[in-house]
Amino acid sequence: MSFRVLVIPEDASQNGYILRPLAERMLAQCGKPNAEVRLLPNAKQAGYEAAKRRIRSHLWERAPGFDLWLFLPDSDLQDRSVEVAALEAEMAKHRVTLLCCAAVPEVEAWMLAGHVRSLSLKWAQVRNHPRLKEEVAQPFLDQQDLLAPGQGREVLMRQTLRSYRSLLARCPELQELEKRIKALFRHG
Repeated sequence: MSFRVLVIPEDASQNGYILRPLAERMLAQCGKPNAEVRLLPNAKQAGYEAAKRRIRSHLWERAPGFDLWLFLPDSDLQDRSVEVAALEAEMAKHRVTLLCCAAVPEVEAWMLAGHVRSLSLKWAQVRNHPRLKEEVAQPFLDQQDLLAPGQGREVLMRQTLRSYRSLLARCPELQELEKRIKALFRHG
């Protein structure tokens, strides 16, 4: 039987091209190389608050049969740890294993982590940029193959994943997520 994972992004139309390959690779590193990773499709609304509402609105009844849910929003340079811990605890009451990991500052940073030599900013500036998506990621994407999936996001993310350990070193929140997934498998 396959291990089934539901990835919940803020915006599946763009972030899905980054998050799905990332989740597949991380699960393989955690001992689940054949995990079935599904992306929750876009709703009418996008954004952090809308994604939380979707999770809370009986999603467990509409999307049953997943062994793990991963909620991977942007942090927007805010500490979301208390909120997402409460959300994880709330979903546990519904027998949903939810792990949350907020990207610092946005999901696009995870994609860019493998391309630091091609960026005009130092990595610390990328990690603290208040408009990363618009002012750093989009101009970088504009230089890529616009016909590739997600305007090149998937290609760039797969390139980043070739140096998976470097990605984790540059993005400690992902390192923590990997630890939590491994612990889940040890105790589950």
